Amino acid sequence: MRFPAGDPASVCPTPYNIYGSIHRMAHMVFCVRFKKEMEGLDEPPFDSEFGQKIFKNVSKAAWAEWVDRQKMLLNEYRLQPWLPQAQQFLVEQMEEFFFGAGSALPSEYVPPAQ
Repeated sequence: MRFPAGDPASVCPTPYNIYGSIHRMAHMVFCVRFKKEMEGLDEPPFDSEFGQKIFKNVSKAAWAEWVDRQKMLLNEYRLQPWLPQAQQFLVEQMEEFFFGAGSALPSEYVPPAQ
């Protein structure tokens, strides 16, 4: 097979895997939490500048840790996530978790028995 003049990648269709679905390379980031190159999120978690910051700097593994932390915060503080005050609190905690000193656990928190 011969390609027309120019870059073959610009002429060829998107590569597909053997099952016919699009094959994409993993989005890699230098994770701010784990301090190493890891697979990043598939897309920004929010349509905002902060969402882009997370997309560019947080790995899937670190995001999974945040989801667990967020659940704990929601339960321990009995937050109602539809309220603006709760949303603001969670964003502040997320900022600390990823880009600050780490969010503090509630003083009354007792980890579940394993």
